[in-house]
Amino acid sequence: MSNSIVTTDQTKNQKTLVIDRPQQGVTLRGNVKIPGDKSISHRALMFGAIARGETRIQGLLLGEDPRSTAHCLRAMGANISELNSQEVIVEGVGLGYLQEPTEVLDAGNSGTTVRLMLGLLASHADRFFAISGDESLRSRPMSRVVQPLLQMGAQIWGRQNNSRAPLAIQGQSLKGIEYCSPIASAQVKSCVLLAGLMAQGNTTVVEPAISRDHSERMLAAFGANVTTDPETKSVTIAGQPTLQGQTVIVPGDISSAAFWLVAALIIPDSELVIENVGINPTRTGILDALQRMEADISIEKKEIVAGEPVANLRVRSCQLKGAEIGGNLIPRLIDEIPILAVAAVFAKGKTLIRDAEELRVKESDRIAVMASQLTKMGAVVTEHPDGLEIQGEGTLTGTDIEAHNDHRIAMSFAIAALNAKGKTTIHGAQAVDISYPDFTETLQDICQ
Repeated sequence: MSNSIVTTDQTKNQKTLVIDRPQQGVTLRGNVKIPGDKSISHRALMFGAIARGETRIQGLLLGEDPRSTAHCLRAMGANISELNSQEVIVEGVGLGYLQEPTEVLDAGNSGTTVRLMLGLLASHADRFFAISGDESLRSRPMSRVVQPLLQMGAQIWGRQNNSRAPLAIQGQSLKGIEYCSPIASAQVKSCVLLAGLMAQGNTTVVEPAISRDHSERMLAAFGANVTTDPETKSVTIAGQPTLQGQTVIVPGDISSAAFWLVAALIIPDSELVIENVGINPTRTGILDALQRMEADISIEKKEIVAGEPVANLRVRSCQLKGAEIGGNLIPRLIDEIPILAVAAVFAKGKTLIRDAEELRVKESDRIAVMASQLTKMGAVVTEHPDGLEIQGEGTLTGTDIEAHNDHRIAMSFAIAALNAKGKTTIHGAQAVDISYPDFTETLQDICQ
C-alpha cells in the first residue's frame, strides 16, 4: 500500500492498530470481498445441529462469535467439521436431542450465541445446561429473553435476578404463547421462536417494528411452519416440526460492508465495488440512511441465493448531507450506527441519530464511546440518552483511541483515521477478530 501506513502491534492478548495518514491523503480503489453474514452463520450452525441429516454451509464467517456457537453445539453432541469459508458440514442430532453437556457452555463475546441458545435449551426437558461468556457478555442484559421464556414455563436462574450470565437452565416442556416484545430485536424474536419449536401449540412474537428476519427465512427452509404478518409485525411458529438438513449459502455481511461504504463516501476520489452483499430488506437500513444523506451508491447484479437477496454495491465519494435518522429505521441498522456516526462527521450540516438507546447495552456503550472518542479527534458531538447529534463538515486529528473491546468501535475509528490528520492509534483492536478477521488486510489492499 502506498501513501498510507497501517500497522499492527500484537502483545499477548492485546492488539494495537496504527494508521499514519500521509499529508497528501489516500484514495480507495478496487473490489472488496467481505466475510459471511454473522447472523446467518450463527443460525446455519444452530439449525443444522438440531435438524435431521446433514447441513452444508458455504461462506461461513470465521470470526470468533460463530466459533463460540460451534463450540457450544459440539459440547452438546453435534458433529461439526472444521470451520472454513468453503464448506462446513454439520451432522444434526435432530430436534430435541441435544445432549446435556459436561461443562459450562462458553459463548465467548457472542450475545447472539447465548440469547438464541437459551431459547433452544429451555425446551430440552430433563436436561441441565449452564452458559456463560467473557466479561463483556456477562455484563449484558439477558432478562429480555429470560422473561418470555419464563412465561412459556422455562426454569432459568442467573445473576442479578436472572438478568445476567452465568445462567443455568433446567429444560422443561414448554407451552406456546403470544409475546408482545417491548423492543424490536431479532435476538429476542429468534429466542422465543426457537423455544416454540418444541413447545405445545403455536408461539407468536409481535414486535413494535420489524427486526431482521433471518431466523424466519431459514427455519422455513429447514421445514418449520412459520407464518409472518407484516401488517401486525408478528411471526408465528407451530410446535413439533421435523427439521431437515439443508445447504446454506451465506451472503456477505452488510454490517461489514458498511465500513467500506462509508470509507469510500468520505475519502475523496474513491470508488469501491463491494461484492456479494446480503441485501435482505430487514438489514438494509444503512443503505436507506446513507441515501437520506445523498450518498452515491448503486446496487448491481442483484439475485436471490439460497433464499436471501444479494448484490454488488458500487460506492463513489461524494459530499454527504446531514439527516435525521430514527424511528423504525433504527432496528434495521442498529449495528451500523457507529460507522454512520463517522459518516455524519464529514456530512454537510447536522445529523441527529435518535431512538437508539439499545446501543448502550452492546459490547460497549456505543453512544458514550462514539461521542467521547470522536470528540477526542476534534468532532463536534452531543450525546443524548438515545443517540447522538453530530455537526458535520468537521476536521479530525489523529489521537489515541480506546476501542473498549468492541469490534465495531475499532473498525469505525480505523475508517475515521483514514480521513484524519496525522497518526491514530486504536487500542483494543483485537476485538476486530470477532466479526472481521481480515479487516486490516483488506484496508491495506484498497488504499492507494
